Amino acid sequence: MAKLSQKYETVMVLNPKLGEEGTKELVEKFKALIAENGTIDSEEEWGNRRLAYEIDDQTEGYYYLVNFTSEPSFPAELDRRYKITDGIMRTLIVAKK
Repeated sequence: MAKLSQKYETVMVLNPKLGEEGTKELVEKFKALIAENGTIDSEEEWGNRRLAYEIDDQTEGYYYLVNFTSEPSFPAELDRRYKITDGIMRTLIVAKK
């Protein structure tokens, strides 16, 4: 049976207190995880942006978008890893049609 692939996009909001080096390290860590379990189609660095509401007493966050293709089981693992990683304030994973 052939592997089923699905297109997804994920947005990470990182704590700006990580600094430039810490932010880059965390983004690279998750990009490597995504590349290991699928293929990265495109990515966009949105940079620091003001949040609509405070998260953990922060008014700004560093945004990074990744579009990728993977098996349908991978996004659950990606979400689990996001939740246990310090420095990640919010994430969103969306299946694209």
